[in-house]
Amino acid sequence: MVFSSLTFWFFYLPCVLLIYYAVPKKMRNVALFVVSLFFYGWGEPVLVLLMLFTILVNYAAGLLIDRAKGNRNRQRLWLVLSVVVNLGLLVFFKYSGMIVETLNLLPFVNIAFEAPSLPIGISFYTFQAMSYTIDVYKEDTRVQKSPLILGTYVTLFPQLIAGPIVRYKDVEDQMTKRRETVEKFASGVVLFLCGLAKKVLLANQFAAMWQNLGGEGAQGVLARWGGLLALTFQIYFDFSGYSDMARGLGRMIGFEFMENFNYPYISKSITEFWRRWHISLSTWFRDYLYIPLGGNRKGFGRQIFNLFVVWAATGLWHGAAYNFLIWGLYFFVLLVLEKLFLSKILAKLPSFVSHVYALFFIMIGWAIFNFTDVGVLWQYICGLFSASDGAYSAHSACVLLSYLPVTLAGAVLSTPVLKILHRKLYCKKYYPLLLGVFCVSVMVLCTASLVSDSYNPFIYFRF
Repeated sequence: MVFSSLTFWFFYLPCVLLIYYAVPKKMRNVALFVVSLFFYGWGEPVLVLLMLFTILVNYAAGLLIDRAKGNRNRQRLWLVLSVVVNLGLLVFFKYSGMIVETLNLLPFVNIAFEAPSLPIGISFYTFQAMSYTIDVYKEDTRVQKSPLILGTYVTLFPQLIAGPIVRYKDVEDQMTKRRETVEKFASGVVLFLCGLAKKVLLANQFAAMWQNLGGEGAQGVLARWGGLLALTFQIYFDFSGYSDMARGLGRMIGFEFMENFNYPYISKSITEFWRRWHISLSTWFRDYLYIPLGGNRKGFGRQIFNLFVVWAATGLWHGAAYNFLIWGLYFFVLLVLEKLFLSKILAKLPSFVSHVYALFFIMIGWAIFNFTDVGVLWQYICGLFSASDGAYSAHSACVLLSYLPVTLAGAVLSTPVLKILHRKLYCKKYYPLLLGVFCVSVMVLCTASLVSDSYNPFIYFRF
């Protein structure tokens, strides 16, 4: 079940809110746990057992680590065992097919293996569960004695499928002491609808633009660059839209989740881009991999190695294909170059130039991210800079012209222009009326769009 579906809006969400606010406060975590399991099991009921197993492993590991206080070696043993189980499940379901395919490239190796189906959201809920156990070991959070509360945290439906990655220590108090207010609920509705508009009215349109320009088989320089621009906007509005919906749903039931995107396409360097893009994942790798490896505390050479490990892991986290590894290492190289000398050069350039620099390499990065076939990827990137099959066609020009309004809207809405205008033009007297008009308009437009078009995928469901 996806947030941007009529089933979710008109059936699941109203039922959840009715149940949640009808039961006594002390029963609300029970209600959330049950409805979250139903949400996950809607698409794959059997794999709910896998998620429950993950919860039990990390719950038991937390208790054992807490009981072993004063014996660091034993605590470390329980932590390592829990991490091995968590990552073992993730590797089996997500990477076993890639590993076997790679081994089969070796001479005299021919392993017959059918890769298991990938459980939706396994990368997200595995990292969340691991963060709890690691934080108990680091004594950054208290052990949770209630399996129900820990289970509710891991299965919490707003962020279960595609994040943001919510760490237990950030919501520990909210699990038992959150306050639901009318103001928070109303702001959650508005935030959810903003995310819904991003997804349905923008991301889906850019997905159609990408396909109409030929997608992976686009012909001509103009079609390829236009398609890559559409893909760049689609990925942003798709994922940031989901994150906004998740945060809005969280507010409706009293939770406050971290912001996951901060207008990444206004960045003037790749370093700045990764401070603004998928913030919950970036900070997770920083706190649970980069810093434990030594961060920048052991000399520049070790820092480069640590960055290499982090970005290789970041790439592979996104998918079991070589293009994701290439994508991670591509950004590793750019970040290292900026640390060495590029950042100093960029600081001296006009803002416009550094912005173009950042967008150029971000867009090339999305091409790498999108093409799982490395051969097709190489042909597409070469075609961006070669007019061997033509630079321009009437068809591509017509498609780009027809999508010009949505492209301009995407360009504006990927910047904080509206946020600034809202702050300057805010009028308390008319604000409730305007907000009501906005909410109704978004619901009507999104409903009409989904009724007329069944193409409504979420890119990050793959991870």
